[in-house]
Amino acid sequence: MFVVTITYTQPIEAIEEKTAEHRAWLDLHVASGLIIAAGPMVPRTGGILIVRSGGTKEELEALLKADPFQVHGLADYKVTEFKAGKLNPALAEFA
Repeated sequence: MFVVTITYTQPIEAIEEKTAEHRAWLDLHVASGLIIAAGPMVPRTGGILIVRSGGTKEELEALLKADPFQVHGLADYKVTEFKAGKLNPALAEFA
């Protein structure tokens, strides 16, 4: 599995201008089953994505380049791969 940390690099006004596009991009990948969970940090300085396993870190990094926040240079992305040692049975299909 992967945790993607998105850190905004531009003012929140610039982020808000592209938020609808970013959410539409997220919707595609949530619907496909790739993204398990997504949401803004509190306070809103970026966001977090929880991504299922099945691909490589490099493949995920390539896919993230199409996120409008990255396309428009609004955020930095950090991808952390991890192997869940403990997992709620409801999430077993995502590991």
